[in-house]
Amino acid sequence: MNAEARNARWNVLGLLPAQLIMLATLIVPVGIIVLVSFSTRGPYGGFDYVFTTAPYRQILFNEGWTGELEFNPQYLIVVARTMILAAATTFICLLLSFPVAYFISLQKATAKMLLIYLVTLPFWVSMIVRVYSWIIILGNDGVIAKTLHALGLVDNMGSLLFTDTAMLIGLVYSYIPLMILPIFASIEKLDPALVEASHDLYGSRLTTLRRVILPLCRPGMMAGSILVFVPCLGAVLEPILLGGGKTMMMGNLIQLQFGAARNWPLGAAISIVLMAAVLVFLVWRGLRAIRRERAEAAA
Repeated sequence: MNAEARNARWNVLGLLPAQLIMLATLIVPVGIIVLVSFSTRGPYGGFDYVFTTAPYRQILFNEGWTGELEFNPQYLIVVARTMILAAATTFICLLLSFPVAYFISLQKATAKMLLIYLVTLPFWVSMIVRVYSWIIILGNDGVIAKTLHALGLVDNMGSLLFTDTAMLIGLVYSYIPLMILPIFASIEKLDPALVEASHDLYGSRLTTLRRVILPLCRPGMMAGSILVFVPCLGAVLEPILLGGGKTMMMGNLIQLQFGAARNWPLGAAISIVLMAAVLVFLVWRGLRAIRRERAEAAA
């Protein structure tokens, strides 16, 4: 056995523990969810192992009194609302994160490490505690209401809680670190000579930003957008605590089916549809990136 074959063998054996962990914690649970999604709902909740596609039909159709299928858009409305809120959260995080990441990249090494630590600091606190803190901030007697009243800007401000705005604020706050870090990593790899060359060619700051910095930081921006958009699709705490449960999102819908409704097959079917949509999007982005790299290499 030559050296190359031995190295390949050791590479396979070295990755075997990680592959087994992924199999046990990811592949097998997803397979169970797929199996449940094609099962029949039990008479008292749960499911029976009787194959059916009814859970997937139920996402789009209701069965009438005579057995005919009637189109029901309620779940599509939930999906559309979730997509809009996730896209809005991603866009706001992108707008706020780029200046922050660029400012951090301009600091000295010690200050840079401190600022990155402050960005990651919220991850050391439970998500429930972080979301609950916004109830205190946005409530009737919260920090915002008291500050505006003290400044004389408003006399009697209604609560900002239990609105789409409160949910959006909570989502942005929860996931903005996931946008800052990839953008910061891209800016750190940026060659300062390219920025200097742009200024030497009489490029304004806006031109340098638009034609040099943003194109080179696009991979970090795309990675951050994916890291923010995908978790927002399954957000549960923000709609419940900040939205008051009045606005249904896909995460709440899945939780409702597995909880109070006890319709496990429907909850599993919605989960599979959500995972499939995310997977298709990620595959499309990956193929597009590969085609772009090949085109740049050929040029």
